[in-house]
Amino acid sequence: MFNPSRLVLARKRRGLTKVVLGKRAGLTPKALGDFEASRLEPSADAIEAIASVTRFPPTFFFGPDIDEPTEDGVSFRSLSTMTAAQRNTALAAGALAFELSSWIEQSFELPSPRLPNLRDFPPDKAAIILRNHWSIGERPIGNMIHLLESEGIRVFSLAERAKQVDAYSLWHRNLPFVFLNTMKTPEHGRMDAAHELGHLVLHRHGVPRGRDAEKDAQLFGASFLMPEGSVRAAVPRLIAPSFQQLAQLKSHWRVSLAAFAHRLHSLGLLSEWSYRGVFIQLSKYGRSREPLGIERETSQVFAKVFGSLKTSGITKADAARRLDLYTEDIDALIFGLSITPVAESTRSRPNAQAAEARRN
Repeated sequence: MFNPSRLVLARKRRGLTKVVLGKRAGLTPKALGDFEASRLEPSADAIEAIASVTRFPPTFFFGPDIDEPTEDGVSFRSLSTMTAAQRNTALAAGALAFELSSWIEQSFELPSPRLPNLRDFPPDKAAIILRNHWSIGERPIGNMIHLLESEGIRVFSLAERAKQVDAYSLWHRNLPFVFLNTMKTPEHGRMDAAHELGHLVLHRHGVPRGRDAEKDAQLFGASFLMPEGSVRAAVPRLIAPSFQQLAQLKSHWRVSLAAFAHRLHSLGLLSEWSYRGVFIQLSKYGRSREPLGIERETSQVFAKVFGSLKTSGITKADAARRLDLYTEDIDALIFGLSITPVAESTRSRPNAQAAEARRN
């Protein structure tokens, strides 16, 4: 039976209004409204037209209801600068991620979440508590996505072409999810991941709105990626450091130069004059690129899962068909990974995956 909620989801995922979808599909907005409200059953030709415009298989519209993230339940970093269409598109991606995650976990044992509730702690203290809880001390983190995955966080990519959609996170059925926009620089992506981790442990029972909540998550992220103790031990007080000196130093923590300068300034290790000078230099350098940039981080879980499936003769296209999707929507959620077969099992104990993530 045709499922109207899936029509709404498909339309939101592609950022289409009823007017635009109707025009492209040769249907009136009233007819689409009737379809979505279950007042009218679409004909086979109408379903084919809708499927063609939304780029979903016709079978997609006949599946069961899909859980969708709600605006109130997620931590959008840039909610004030996002359009309703951008917000709905990102949330619809989350719904497809829930489906993909559930499908994967029917066959693969992923790590259980190990995230304490740190709501009652200051953000910088919470960051150190979590590092100790995960037994990583104050060492630099080699790969944030691998670390989060090893501790039970489901990490997906947002292949949105709108930079206003930074990232978001939420708890869904007692599982933590993080969504990262791959349009950002790799360094920005690492900070986004740490920022969203802050929301997960600081705001588990509801995401507060406003600048204070975002400031708390940002302080947590900076403290988690650049612990005060290790920064003070490795960085002397710099009177007038050069742009090149700071670029070399920030590479130790694999963060952006802007984030590094902000951290140094907040810890009293960089003067106001030097701090302002960094951003003057960055504006000349170009904020869309990063001095001494790093490679983009991707998922180890998806590489192992889809590599194992390929070894068993199941391709991404097969997985997409089982989810009533096309591969473009799978690729958009798994960092566009090119999958090669793997011989070893992807079923790993959480502690073993955590150890591997920390080594990387």
